[in-house]
Amino acid sequence: MAAEKARTQSKSKTLQLPVVNGADILVEALIRQGVDTIFAYPGGASMPMHQALTHQADRLRTILPRHEQGGIFAAEGYARTTGKVGVCMATSGPGATNLVTGLADAKMDSCPVVAITGQVAKKFIGTDAFQETPIVEVCRAITKHHYLITRFEDIPRVVKEAFYVARSGRPGPVLIDFPKDLQTEKASEHPDYDPPMNLPGYRPEPRPVNPAQVRQVLAAVKRSKKPILYIGGGAINSEAAAELYKFAKRTNIPVTTTLMGIGAFPARDPQSLHMLGMHGTVYANFAINSADLLLAFGVRFDDRVTGKVSEFATHGKIVHIDNDPSEIHKNKLAHIPIIADLNEALAALNDAITDDDLPELDEWWSEINEWRDKHPLRYSDPGHDLILPQYAIEELHRQTADRDPFVAVGVGQHQMWAAQYYKFDRPRRWMSSSGLGAMGFGLPAAMGAQAANPGKLVIDIDGDGSFQMNIQELATLTCEKLPVKVFLLNNQHLGMVMQWEDRFHKSNRAHTYLGPIDHPEATGKGTAAILDETYPNFVKIAEGFGIQARQVRSRKEFPKALAEMLAAPGPYVLDILCPYQEHVLPMIPGGHTVKDIILE
Repeated sequence: MAAEKARTQSKSKTLQLPVVNGADILVEALIRQGVDTIFAYPGGASMPMHQALTHQADRLRTILPRHEQGGIFAAEGYARTTGKVGVCMATSGPGATNLVTGLADAKMDSCPVVAITGQVAKKFIGTDAFQETPIVEVCRAITKHHYLITRFEDIPRVVKEAFYVARSGRPGPVLIDFPKDLQTEKASEHPDYDPPMNLPGYRPEPRPVNPAQVRQVLAAVKRSKKPILYIGGGAINSEAAAELYKFAKRTNIPVTTTLMGIGAFPARDPQSLHMLGMHGTVYANFAINSADLLLAFGVRFDDRVTGKVSEFATHGKIVHIDNDPSEIHKNKLAHIPIIADLNEALAALNDAITDDDLPELDEWWSEINEWRDKHPLRYSDPGHDLILPQYAIEELHRQTADRDPFVAVGVGQHQMWAAQYYKFDRPRRWMSSSGLGAMGFGLPAAMGAQAANPGKLVIDIDGDGSFQMNIQELATLTCEKLPVKVFLLNNQHLGMVMQWEDRFHKSNRAHTYLGPIDHPEATGKGTAAILDETYPNFVKIAEGFGIQARQVRSRKEFPKALAEMLAAPGPYVLDILCPYQEHVLPMIPGGHTVKDIILE
C-alpha cells in the first residue's frame, strides 16, 4: 500500500513538470546563452523549433525575414553593432543553402554568428530525401566550427559550445544542423543546461602579453621618425578603441584604418588619416609607404590594402599584433610578431610607456600635412543641379552626425563613397560586407542593427543593384516596425563594375545597365546624365510594402527631402537619382595601378 502511494506521488510530480522536446531544449539553451532576438524562417524540417519559439515569445523575440539570406545578414547586423552573437534559423535543403553567403561573409569579417538549420530525420540522412542537403559538408570551409547533432542528450552541450566558439578568440560563424526527429523527441527529464564542454585542442584564450615584447615595441616607437598606426577590424572585435585612442594621443602617431577598422579611431580627430588602400586617401597610402615603423594592429594585410604585397610598406619595421596565430606572417613578415588580445596588448603598452619612449614627430607631421593639402579627398563641382553621390553622403553626415547613427552599406561604389565621406567617430556604427563583398548586405544588416538598437537612427546607404538583391526585407521593416531609413543612391547601373568597364573595356557595357535591354544605356551609347524614366519604380515598390518613399532628382531639393526622411517616424526609402558617370577615385598604394589589384 505504501509502495503504491509512493508511486502515485512520484507520477503526480512527474506530470507537474512541463513536457519538453528537443526543440524546446534548444530554444531554452539559446535563452540561457543570452539570446534575445533570433531571425528565423520556417520550413518543414524546422517547424518544431518554430513551435518552441512561440512558447518563449515573452523571453525571445523571433523576427521573420522574407528570405533566409536576409535573416543571416540581419544576424550579422545585430552582432556587428552589439558585439554579441547574432542568431538565425532556417529549414533544411534550400533554406540551409540560402545561409551559405552569410556564413562566408561572417567568416571573412570575423563576425560571431550561430546559424541553426533543420535537417531531415537521422534515418533519411544520405538518402537524398526531400529538402535534404549535407549542409555541414557544404559549409565546412566557411564556418569556424559546425555541428550535426546526432544524440538527444548533446543538445545543451552543442549550443553552449557553439556560442563559446563563435564569440571566443577570433570570432566567427558556427553552424548547428538539427535533425527533425531529435527536435520532436520527448525529454524524460530536464537536462543540464550548463554541461561541461568537449573541445579538445581548442584554446582560444591568448597568452598574456609578454613584457619583453612590450619593451621591444616601445623601443621601436622611440627610435622611429615616421611611425604609423595601421588599424583593422580586430580593434573593434577586441573592444580596443579606448586603449587605441589613449595610445595614439600619448604618442602622437598618425592613424589609418582598413574598411573593417572604420570607427576604431575617431575619423574627425586630427590624427586620423582615414582609410588606406585601393580606395583610401592619398595621404594615408603615402604615409604607409614612407613609414619607418608600421604598427599593424588587428589587421590581415588584405590585398585591397597592400596591392602587391611585396612592395607594401618596404621601408620600415613591422609590429603585428593579432589574436589569431594564423594571421601572423601569413601575407607579410613581421619583425615583432605578437599573438595577443589587442585590447590587452594596448593596455600593456599604455601602462608601460614613459615620456622617454615618445618619438619626436614634428617633421613627420609636416610631411603628412603637405600630402593632405596637396591631395585631399575631393570631387569636382559639376556646375549643375544634379546630385553627386559624394555630395549626398556629405550632406547625410552633416544632418546626422550628432545623432550617432548606425550605418549599413551594400557593396559597390556607394560602399566606397560612404567609407570615404561619412566620418565615423565610434566603433560598431559601420556595417560593411568587406572581405566577401556580398551585394544585398545593406538592407537586412540595417534591419538587424535596428532590432538590436531600438530607438536609434539606423540608415542603409545602398545602391540600386545591391538594394534589389534583398528588397523583400522591406516587408520585414513594416511588419516588425523597424524604422530603418534607406538612402538609395540610384544610378541605374552596377556602378563599380561599370567603372571598371570604363577603365579597361572602352565603356562597353557588358550587362551592367539595370534597365531594359533595348535602352541606349545598355550598350554604353547613352548620353543622359540621369534618365527621365528610371527602372524599377522604387517609390511604388516601397509604397506597396507600406513604406513611405520619395524620389529626388535635384541638388536644390535634396537637403529638404533628406530631412523629411530622417524625421519620418517609420521606415523610409529616399530614391536619390545620381549621374552614373561618377567614379570612385582609386588611391593606389606604392604607385601601383588599379589594374595591378583588380586583374592581378
